[in-house]
Amino acid sequence: MHIIFFMIGISLLMALGFLGAFLWSIRTGQQDDLYTPSMRILLDDNEPTATDTTV
Repeated sequence: MHIIFFMIGISLLMALGFLGAFLWSIRTGQQDDLYTPSMRILLDDNEPTATDTTV
């Protein structure tokens, strides 16, 4: 019976830790723009130069 109380306590501490990390990421702006970074990799900003030799 004691192990159940221990496991409930550990799970509540973990949940509070994850909630704290989520709130920290919201406050620091980590979740502001999720679309642009994923699209930036698809768009090629570099123009080919004369030294590029593609066969």
